[in-house]
Amino acid sequence: MTELRLVQVDAFADRPFAGNPAAVMPLQAWLPDGTLQAIAMENNLSETAFTIPVADGEADYELRWFTPTTEVVLCGHATLASGHVLIGDRERIRFRTRRAGLLEVARDGEGYAMSLPAWRAAPKPLPDVLAALGCDARETLWHEDRLALVLVDSEAEVLAVRPDFRALADLGVVLAIVTAPGAGCDVVSRVFAAGAGIDEDPVTGWAHAVLVPYWAKRLGRSDTMTFFQASKRGGHLTGRLAGDRVILGGKCVTVIEGTMRI
Repeated sequence: MTELRLVQVDAFADRPFAGNPAAVMPLQAWLPDGTLQAIAMENNLSETAFTIPVADGEADYELRWFTPTTEVVLCGHATLASGHVLIGDRERIRFRTRRAGLLEVARDGEGYAMSLPAWRAAPKPLPDVLAALGCDARETLWHEDRLALVLVDSEAEVLAVRPDFRALADLGVVLAIVTAPGAGCDVVSRVFAAGAGIDEDPVTGWAHAVLVPYWAKRLGRSDTMTFFQASKRGGHLTGRLAGDRVILGGKCVTVIEGTMRI
């Protein structure tokens, strides 16, 4: 029997039971993919992050993320959680990923600043996504990594969305983001990923890799904007566009530390 360290972190949260929970499992070497997927399914959180150390001068760790059903291209909240667990005495930590390039988490006051790639979605009709979400849209956009961005008129419309999750799952692994100007913040959103085993994600860093460039252009903003993801748990974060990078700010709280035996 092998014992593996496991840490559960509430990311984009300043207190327990808020933000988005992620499991972080630091490894010394990769386990078989089937074992990584089984661990993520056992954890039954939106994401489990796995890391291994590297010493090549480019990064500190390699990083991968799994939902209960699949490995994903990018996960922001589990990257933030991994930085929180592994940063130690350092001011910043860098992760090499398989499809999202280098990601960085740095100390920023009482929280962290995380650097992600800026992904710019392009206008595209998305009738199947709108039908599954059950809402009308002022604008719909698509990013090639299967992110659907749906703009509605108000925060009330975002809160009123009641998706058909089976219909969303039938579209495959699509991250459906519904967004509008916020009432108490600059931007409000909700995020659904039924095809990846997550009906509604509590707080989604990956979605903000698209949201920040979109709203920076739409609002003509170059400063830091405030974002609220209006899930049941809810999550506050900040975001700004820095060239081809998105810089997200948020806090983390460790809620569980233990050992998994496999």
